[in-house]
Amino acid sequence: MEFKGVHHVSAITANAAENVRFYTEVLGMRLIKKTVNQDDTSVYHLFYGDEKGNPGTELTFFEIPMAAPNRNGNNSISGLSLRVPNDAALDYWKKRFDEFDVAYQEVMDQGGRNVLPFQDFEGQRFFLISDEKNNGVKGGTPWEKSPVPAEVGIIGLGPVHLTVPSANPTAVILTQLMGFREVNRYPSLVDGQRDVIVFETGEGGTGAEVHVEERDDLAPERQGRGGVHHVAFRVEDEEELRKWIARLREVRIGNSGFVDRFYFKSLYFREANGILFEVATDGPGFDTDEELEYLGESLALPPFLEPRRAEIEARLKPLPTKK
Repeated sequence: MEFKGVHHVSAITANAAENVRFYTEVLGMRLIKKTVNQDDTSVYHLFYGDEKGNPGTELTFFEIPMAAPNRNGNNSISGLSLRVPNDAALDYWKKRFDEFDVAYQEVMDQGGRNVLPFQDFEGQRFFLISDEKNNGVKGGTPWEKSPVPAEVGIIGLGPVHLTVPSANPTAVILTQLMGFREVNRYPSLVDGQRDVIVFETGEGGTGAEVHVEERDDLAPERQGRGGVHHVAFRVEDEEELRKWIARLREVRIGNSGFVDRFYFKSLYFREANGILFEVATDGPGFDTDEELEYLGESLALPPFLEPRRAEIEARLKPLPTKK
C-alpha cells in the first residue's frame, strides 16, 4: 500500500466564468470536465488537466459564488505547484504573465529546484516549478490545442504546501500512517530561521511531494475564494482504496468511507492539523462518459444525477468555452 503521488487538488472560486478564462486562456490548461458539485448541484465543479486529465495533472475548482476572499493562515493548504518541463520554461512564463497582467515574483530556489511564484485573479497561491531536476513521477502531456506551446506547457501538479501550527503531528500522519518519507528541508521564504520539511511518496519527485511549514504565529485559515479545499493522493484501484478504508478504521481515524465520484473512487479524512485529505483511484477516468476529443465542452453529469439534468441546467449560468 503505497501512494503513487498527488492525484488532484480542489480549490474554491467565486467566479466560474473568469476561472475558465484564466486557466484555459492564460495558463493553457484543458477544461477536461464541466460538471457540478455532487454535494451541491446548483454550482459548478470544474476540472483542468493535461490532454486527457491524467491522474496527477488535475486541478479542480468548486464554485461558491458568494464566497468571501480566503483569509490565509494556519491549518491550511497554503500553496499549490504546477510543473513545467525545465528552467527555460520559467522565462517564457514570466513574459506571459507580463502580457496578461498576472501577479508574480522573481524565480527563486526552492529546495534545489527553480520556482516562479504567482497568483491567479482571486489570489490563489501557486508556484510554477521546473522539472529540470526531477527524477520521479513523470508528468503528463499538454493539450495540443492549448494556446501555450507544448514545450513550455504545464505538465501536471507539483508539490502541495501545508502550513500548520505544529509540524510533528502532520509528519506522523504522513510517515507512520501514509508511508511518506522525509527527503529534504529548505529555509522558509517567510522566516529563514525555520525549515520547510519535504516528504515524498512512491517514485518521488515533483509529482509526489508534500511540503510542510510550521508557523505558530498565525491564526487558522478562513476558507474562501482563492483558498484550497483539499488534496487527493493516488492509489491504483478500488481494491487498494478499500484497504486504506480498513487501515483508517483500524487506527480509529474518522473518515468518509467509500465514495463513488464516477470518474474515480474516493475516501476522505482529516490529518492531525485538520487539513482535508482524499485518497482517489486512478480510474475510471474522464473519458468514461465523453469522447476524448470533446472533453469539457458540455455539462457532464454522472449517471445518478442524469435524471435531474433539466433541473440542474436551469440553475447554472452558461460558461464561455473555446472550442
